[in-house]
Amino acid sequence: MSYYHPFLVAPFMIACLSWTTTTTLADPRATVVREFCNKTRDDGPGAVWANNFVVAFDNLNSDLEQKGWGITSVGQDPITFYALVQCLEDLSKVDCTLCYSEIRSLLPKCYPEIGGRIYLDGCFMRYANYSFFDEVMDTLDTSVCSSGNHSSDQQGFSSAVSTVLSNTTSLAVRSNKGFAVSSVSRSPKVYALAQCWENLNTSSCAACLSAAATSVAKCAPAEEGRALFTGCFIRYSTAPFWNSEDSMSSFSSKKRVVLWTALSSSVGVILVLILSVLAWQKKKAREARERSLRGLYGSELPARISQSSLNFSYKDLKKATCSFSLANKIGQGSNGTVYKAVLPGGNEVAAKRLFLNTKQCVDQFFNEVDVISQVRHKNLVKLLGCSVDGPESFLIYEYHINRSFDLFIFVPFFLYVADDQNRHLDWQQRFDVIYGIAEGLCYLHEESEIRIIHRDIKASNILLDQKLKPKITDFGLARVLCGDRTHLTTGIAGTVGYMAPEYIVQGHLTEKADVYSFGVLVIEIVTGKRCCGSTGSHSGHSLLAEVWHSYKANTMEKIVDARLQQQVDASEEITRVVRVGLLCTQANPDDRPAMSRVVELLRDRDGARGDAELVLGDPPFFEVDGAGGNGASEASTPLPCTSTSDEVSGSYSELSGR
Repeated sequence: MSYYHPFLVAPFMIACLSWTTTTTLADPRATVVREFCNKTRDDGPGAVWANNFVVAFDNLNSDLEQKGWGITSVGQDPITFYALVQCLEDLSKVDCTLCYSEIRSLLPKCYPEIGGRIYLDGCFMRYANYSFFDEVMDTLDTSVCSSGNHSSDQQGFSSAVSTVLSNTTSLAVRSNKGFAVSSVSRSPKVYALAQCWENLNTSSCAACLSAAATSVAKCAPAEEGRALFTGCFIRYSTAPFWNSEDSMSSFSSKKRVVLWTALSSSVGVILVLILSVLAWQKKKAREARERSLRGLYGSELPARISQSSLNFSYKDLKKATCSFSLANKIGQGSNGTVYKAVLPGGNEVAAKRLFLNTKQCVDQFFNEVDVISQVRHKNLVKLLGCSVDGPESFLIYEYHINRSFDLFIFVPFFLYVADDQNRHLDWQQRFDVIYGIAEGLCYLHEESEIRIIHRDIKASNILLDQKLKPKITDFGLARVLCGDRTHLTTGIAGTVGYMAPEYIVQGHLTEKADVYSFGVLVIEIVTGKRCCGSTGSHSGHSLLAEVWHSYKANTMEKIVDARLQQQVDASEEITRVVRVGLLCTQANPDDRPAMSRVVELLRDRDGARGDAELVLGDPPFFEVDGAGGNGASEASTPLPCTSTSDEVSGSYSELSGR
């Protein structure tokens, strides 16, 4: 799943890539040498692990762009995701990005194993569920010897290999980058490269390179060999393979040649470039077809996708997002990233990427296309199309500049004052969002041709358009109630804190599960607090418990968002809306109103007809602080794709700004 093209440095791409003018034509060496996947799977909350998996990959991408290597840890023990990535020092910034794009394509196939590492000729990555950054060697260390040509002068060649390895490793240990290249002028000439990972100190680097050199020297008389060690990489060959000094890493201060100068130097170079581009494109197109959903599913690809006239090409999406650059990233969710894409006609869209190509996540992808393509409503996000022909799959939605609702209501008050007053929503704006969500759910439950249960209503799955009107998104978990069926029995899926009690305990799914989630969201909107955090004097209880106690004690001013407390004229309506939220979160699903009734109660803003109906009992309470290992400071623990359940369980939430 390569995101970048090795010749994106061509002049027509300069507008997208600000660093293009200081990059040379080189070789990203993105050939895979070996990949290891641990055979042990995570027995803990796999959904949290999946979320950490995706976030870590994006963190490393940012580090690579800045310095050519990176380490990261995401989450909290015992389900922390630790990862390291590094490009070899002779790669340019462009080539480093290209090499890493291959890693992003291949290493996720280890998921849901809790560890993996991959060696390419130009870069390396490892991840695990423990901190391995001090490790130098382990039982997976090995050498890979070429099985082709062997030198006829075995003794002389072996001596040359030993000499060049000794020289190269000594130079690498003495350098401040743990990197060196050298050669010996014998027949045949032998070239070598050595690289330690940046997490090792000098003594550890020396120990790793010494062991690696001893190991790979045994490959002779094979004309090429590689040592793949925990803390370092060595390669020797009879052919020169590293990039020249003029094209070495743009992360260092070495001289670089400007692309247009190189291109204009001779017609021969241009012809070679054209032939190289064509050959590379042919190869990558073949690989992309083999890895695409269309290639994997063939004739079994769902007809609604296969026959769609709204299929976007992967090539066009890559160009529209400037090769999925970080500058165009607008959201991060449990299973991937959302990018802003500008299509050739100038239209802006949001491209939602499927990252983990497990069966469950692919099923979610198909489900979302199938469900959202059948419904149209002013408060539902509009699906524009999809892409299934490339190495990654995308859903294409209309783009909303304000992104997700959670960005507006969960920012601490002091940040509003110091950062952006325009992101503050007054009561009327919040009420309009509540009312719009209620209308959208009413349509899904009662007005569309098919009855749809969303299963993951929460703030990050609500987008705001330019006029701050809400759009419900993320239908990967949605379920359709067919015919006269009153409920479905499914494995649970959704977000902790928003899931109805009968659904959690029994897997009993009706529209009332969405009503419950809506009620929790209403409480969040009024209080400006996340549903699962610690709540002051009621620490250990959900936000719902705190609001219920304040409502009974007639102390609503204690729980209303500080930004709304000055709107005294709206206090009665705020209290009525809180009552509606509490009514929607009753423990017994039969006591919760249908969404059509919720719309009526909200429409009756003076309460003249609905107050008598709002008779409340105790809502359910759950010990949810730190659910899923995220700690009490987290609002929700997404339950994305996991292979531990027969039911597709998960939430994309990629269109959120988190």
